[in-house]
Amino acid sequence: MLIDAHQHFWLLKDHAGQWPPSSLEAIYRDFLPEDLMPLMQQAGVTGTVLVQTMETAADTDFMLTLAGKHSFIKGVVGWVDMKAPDAPQQIAGRSSHPIFKGVRPMLQGIADASWIEDPALDPAVKALIDHGLVFDALVLPQHLPHLLAFATRHSRLPVAIDHGAKPLIATGHYTQWRKDMAALAALGHVHCKLSGLLTERGDQKPEAVRPYAETILELFGAERVMFGSDWPVLRLAGDYQAWLDFSRDIVPEADHPAVFGGNAARFYSLSDR
Repeated sequence: MLIDAHQHFWLLKDHAGQWPPSSLEAIYRDFLPEDLMPLMQQAGVTGTVLVQTMETAADTDFMLTLAGKHSFIKGVVGWVDMKAPDAPQQIAGRSSHPIFKGVRPMLQGIADASWIEDPALDPAVKALIDHGLVFDALVLPQHLPHLLAFATRHSRLPVAIDHGAKPLIATGHYTQWRKDMAALAALGHVHCKLSGLLTERGDQKPEAVRPYAETILELFGAERVMFGSDWPVLRLAGDYQAWLDFSRDIVPEADHPAVFGGNAARFYSLSDR
């Protein structure tokens, strides 16, 4: 399987007044499976992990409904209010759906960068572990020390860092990001997605993101890096095939089976349905 470990679908009517704004013309419309399938077929991608874009149960329901209609959606990463008193029960209920694989709180939009360290999350984390689910970390560089504390405390919870933690590529910041990512990479249960970097650069110049992509591969190793397109957000700075080709060029050919499929299948417990 060639797996895209990070992509999105949405209906603008469900995002009214929220991201994306109308100023982002390239992504300001509905995106559904029929939009992605031709790109997947051209690229030879056989399955995807569909990731949440809204902090609502309805968005997760929407994704699971799509997964029921399209077998290429191998896994869904949804949203649960992890601090809600009934979060463990919500997680247990979601886990009964075979395509539901984990949760993603939208940490990048939470004003308190240390939110992830709150012990109030512990019951939800225990429920994720008990039900064999994973945690996607949508973080920015300032969240990395707090994510490290969280991941250290919860060593049995598989964690995936989305988009390399969105390094500040456009302004050239690198050193502190690398140090913080190295600390997280030292934890064997933390993985990283090779995704989203072009968007952080802000243009179609993959050579500018190469040092960051190569650093992700160096730190986490080929056994803990997963290719993701971040489509359709990718449309802001690139196209599907070009990002896949660039990623293939970064990753040694011997490691392609792992980075472009095997790691995602293992991390998310994906089945070839």
